[in-house]
Parts: sequence; structure tokens; C-alpha cells
Amino acid sequence: MKEPMTTDQIQLGLKHYRRIARQDMLRAPETPHPDAFLRHAESRREIYAALGTFAETHASDEVIEHALDRYRALPFVTGTAEHEHPDIKGHENALENFFLLVGLDPKARREARSRRPRLNAPADPSAAT
Repeated sequence: MKEPMTTDQIQLGLKHYRRIARQDMLRAPETPHPDAFLRHAESRREIYAALGTFAETHASDEVIEHALDRYRALPFVTGTAEHEHPDIKGHENALENFFLLVGLDPKARREARSRRPRLNAPADPSAAT
């Protein structure tokens, strides 16, 4: 991992990502699946806002661990149609963008990904935060 980011840097990056998600929300009507595209963008924006709020009162390493916990709790929806499960796919996309932002080691992301439950499998309640 590159040099750790400060929480201020994390919040600035998340603010930028929220703006992009907002732009995507505005252009949703122009897409093949406007409702799904809108929900995907809204879901990303929700994650960015939640992580930003968490970063207000926690250290950057705690924010990263919190994001990893959220990622581990997401069910896999890979292989489903593009417009299916926009909430889950939006959360997944937002968290993966966050990992890129903070320079998370790809191995750590792969390990977290490997712990994610299958869709329709009972989720581990201790993993959700």
C-alpha cells in the first residue's frame, strides 16, 4: 500500500466520487436501463457519504477496515444481467473505487472478496456493520 492517506484526503476523494455519482444520476434517463442506472449511482453515493461520515470520527486505517467489513458482507452478483441488483452492484463498485482511492493492496481486496457470501446465501451477521 502507498503512504497512508489522512482522513481529510479520504474525505476529499469521497467528495469527488459523490460528485461523479451525482452526474451519473442526472444522466440516468439517457441509458438503456434508466431505473437501474439511477439506483446504481444512488447506491454508490450512499456508500461514499457513509464512508465520509465514518471518516469524520475515525482514523484512516479504521475507515479502510470499515469499508472492508462492508465489502465482505456484500453478496456476489457477478454474472447477473447488467440491470439486475443495482443496489448491490453500486455498493460493490463504490467500495472498490474507495479501495483504489486509498491504494489498498490488491491482495487484501481479493482476500475480502473471497469471503463474500453467495447471493441468496445466509449472510454472516457478524460481518455487517
